[in-house]
Amino acid sequence: MNRGSIGITPRPTRLADESYLEFITSFRRLAIQEMFPKVAEHGEAALAQAIEAGEVEPPAEGKSLDLAQIQRVFARNPVTPTFQRFVRTQQEMMWRRTRESFFQDADGLMAAMAHAEEQHPERIHIDPDFVEPEYTRCEIHCQPGGYTDDPIGGIVYHYGTKVFYEGFNDQDELHIELAQKATKPADRQIERVLDIGCSVGQATTVLKDLYPQAEVWGLDVGKPMVRYAHARAVDLGKEVHFKQALAEDTGYPDANFDMVLSYILFHEVPVAKMKDIIAETYRVLRPGGVFSIYEFPSNDKGQVSASNQFLIDYDSRNNCEPYSPAFVAADFRGIIEQAGFIVEDGPLLTNPFLQSIIARKPQ
Repeated sequence: MNRGSIGITPRPTRLADESYLEFITSFRRLAIQEMFPKVAEHGEAALAQAIEAGEVEPPAEGKSLDLAQIQRVFARNPVTPTFQRFVRTQQEMMWRRTRESFFQDADGLMAAMAHAEEQHPERIHIDPDFVEPEYTRCEIHCQPGGYTDDPIGGIVYHYGTKVFYEGFNDQDELHIELAQKATKPADRQIERVLDIGCSVGQATTVLKDLYPQAEVWGLDVGKPMVRYAHARAVDLGKEVHFKQALAEDTGYPDANFDMVLSYILFHEVPVAKMKDIIAETYRVLRPGGVFSIYEFPSNDKGQVSASNQFLIDYDSRNNCEPYSPAFVAADFRGIIEQAGFIVEDGPLLTNPFLQSIIARKPQ
């Protein structure tokens, strides 16, 4: 059943599944890269015409258009519902076939994770009494079982997101960029690094490559994610620690880390928890430490385009992202500043959709 890997990406258990999922990758690429730009172009132009005709009220300075008006105008384009159906359908097809394939080798996958834990029990930290809060048990991205409830969810997530990234992250290229661009403390003293919301540890292992003398930790709420991340790191020969815990209650000592990184974590939690996570990160960073944040766009200054507002709203309702609309509407940078951080723009990323933020803890 185990067909090995291509580089560091596992292969599905059957060639037919691999071929099918390559088709789904091209299907997704068609919807996201070719259809949505046309939907956005048409929708933005139609909105401009509706504002000029007095049909839609223009937004106040520093504010965005009302979402209901955006939805109404975008819906006039007959391609829009086709795009929406394609996005949902390819997502369902992706997860269904990915899980069906790897489930064929479920016993082998579970045995491999257990073996990795026997080899290096000191690098995996799971409290048997830990209970995942209900808010963490959503099936984000429509993944069956979400991050918490499917024992083989780690490898399903790994290959499913390979398809999700349309072939651009097959060898962790995206996570390499994020880790390389993570901002260092001014004094360049890096002894401990934390990757919060690490999922299967793709950025975590890269951080260890970049800072081989540092103690590197990945933290995630999902036990299936943590177990697979640990097994993957052991297989790659990376000496990394993984811990199952809440990002808002990590259990680490005060001022323990020099650097913290997060990638698309905050739009997947309620705003109240987001504030708690930022406060907890401030606590575990040492004075002069740096928090590198890569995240969805937030609309605190009315700077998110109408087409991106349309896409994020659709994504929330049809891709199981229940917390993203409240995140987008929140004053994200203001919340980070309120926690005590000094906030700056982060380095530019290959993906222009994401915002990049540097949050420094004062000395």
